[in-house]
Amino acid sequence: MEMLNEILEYNKTFVDKREYEKYQTTKFPNKKMVILTCMDTRLLELLPKAMNLSNGDVKLIKNAGALIAHPFGSIMRSILVAVYQLQAEEVMVIGHHDCGMSGMKPEPVIESMKERGVAQETLDQLNYSGININQWLHGFDNVTDSVKHSVDMIKNHPLMPNDVPVHGLVINPETGKLDLVVNGY
Repeated sequence: MEMLNEILEYNKTFVDKREYEKYQTTKFPNKKMVILTCMDTRLLELLPKAMNLSNGDVKLIKNAGALIAHPFGSIMRSILVAVYQLQAEEVMVIGHHDCGMSGMKPEPVIESMKERGVAQETLDQLNYSGININQWLHGFDNVTDSVKHSVDMIKNHPLMPNDVPVHGLVINPETGKLDLVVNGY
């Protein structure tokens, strides 16, 4: 069975049995916090459990590496919306050890793109248009430095209020242990 059909079949049962009721909450985070973390599959359940978070407690933003690549991209916009419209009073950036973005080089990704049908002409056109594909696809070398970078991007953003603490942490994806990198207080 295709994954989509499996999900839709499960969802019908989920709704019919009213399983959703135990997850109902408001759009405002109970703990008045927004968290930016990585999309790593190991963090899906581990991160909330390691932090004693339940459904409705925080706004959770996930992307590859918990990186803010552009100060006016969708990640930063989401953080600002959480602060200005959804009652978030603190921000946490949580990276993790053994991240796929750590040491990621653009060349293998570009080769994969070509193998799957992206033409060299397309890549050249993007580069000629001012989009540095190699820089855009580059990961980071050190997770602690990467977390500090994202914290600095948020804290020093011209639209971020000065009274919002921005913290940085690194989680161990095997044990759930959190290491403090930046105390925003």
